[in-house]
Amino acid sequence: MLTVQKCRITEKFARYLRKFSSNATRSDGIENTSSASAGAPLRGIRVLDLTRIIAGPYCTMILGDLGADVIKVEKPGSGDESRHWGPPFMPNSTDSVYFMASNRNKRSICVDMKRGRSILEDLARKCDVLVENYVPGKLKQFGLDYESLRKINERLIYCSITGYGSRGPYAKRPGYDVIAASMGGLLHITGAQDGPPAKVGVAMTDIATGLYAHGAILAALLARRDTGRGQKIDVDLLSTQVSCLINVASNYLNAGLEAKRWGTSHSSIVPYQAFKTTSGYVTIGAGSDAHFEALCKFLGIPEISSNPKFLTNTHRVEHRKELIELLEGIFQKKSTSEWMEVLKDAPFPVAPINSIRDVFEDEHVKAIGLVKSIPHPAAGSVKVVGSPVSYSEAVNSVRTAPPILGQHTAEVLQEVLEYSQEVVEKLMKEKIIQ
Repeated sequence: MLTVQKCRITEKFARYLRKFSSNATRSDGIENTSSASAGAPLRGIRVLDLTRIIAGPYCTMILGDLGADVIKVEKPGSGDESRHWGPPFMPNSTDSVYFMASNRNKRSICVDMKRGRSILEDLARKCDVLVENYVPGKLKQFGLDYESLRKINERLIYCSITGYGSRGPYAKRPGYDVIAASMGGLLHITGAQDGPPAKVGVAMTDIATGLYAHGAILAALLARRDTGRGQKIDVDLLSTQVSCLINVASNYLNAGLEAKRWGTSHSSIVPYQAFKTTSGYVTIGAGSDAHFEALCKFLGIPEISSNPKFLTNTHRVEHRKELIELLEGIFQKKSTSEWMEVLKDAPFPVAPINSIRDVFEDEHVKAIGLVKSIPHPAAGSVKVVGSPVSYSEAVNSVRTAPPILGQHTAEVLQEVLEYSQEVVEKLMKEKIIQ
């Protein structure tokens, strides 16, 4: 048991979880072997992961980073669809590099959902959290819906991640990141001003949904402390995307202002965009009048900041075209590296637009050790981007590589459910598990 010396929220949360988790003192008496150390905030929490692709796996990966024992249930033979999203694939493996991004710190078991229903029910009895991302109603066919499982574990927190939620005219539709981003307006506001809609370079709607889900699960765990009961959580891609419109949504709802694409520019702040250099691009953000005044001094045009046309941000927005053309002409005279040297002591935000190689070669990214290398059972090792969150008194860590398909089936059934070796072998022979 961790000794708590300071009344910090992370330690209070960890203390609660150890005290109130249905897994902290289990009837099977088995320690959660997937947790990193006594300092992991979710030590003792067990998660049944019925998710695939990105949003769900991203959510459960975060829970795994925090110390939860995440049991990833996959379809025998094929597993999570993203295992096949290549090339590229991992060396000596049929698993895609894509799969590596969202599935560390998990144990993989393969269970035929129809014929192995009793196995999944047994696991639900032993788990604190279940996360699934099937179309609403699908799991009811297997008796694995919330209403069925709450009868066998009233403390179970059941999180459904869907495309459109459990109600409304679109509820039964399958959900995909780019579709939700399209319907939710993100593609409409992304891209060059005079160009077509553009997709964001990564699945931001999926990622944001996973983040919403993980936060909701933590809140439900805290609520369970007071009620002793679990509950159902609904998180969906479309609602998440609409909520992420932030100021764009507020502009429309309160001022009737329709949004448009701005490229790298900002609708309400000028200058706040990327400028082309002789070798690439540099992004400048002058979010205040003081920032703009400093920018003009660094660029050798101090008189511009006192020009009545550019005196305040409101004026700069009104005269955007004239000001941007002036700045573009200046930035095109030097390379990106030269400008970064000129602006290294600037009080306003400034950065180069990095390639992905540049990102991972950046001295700061290297210094903070964000990239982790961990042993992989088939490929030798795998590199992953670690958690961006750190605690002063808790552990948030990368411990195990994304599992190979069914790597932990026998281990989990014997350790968690106390199935005998004979029972496990029989289930495998009948191809109910793999």
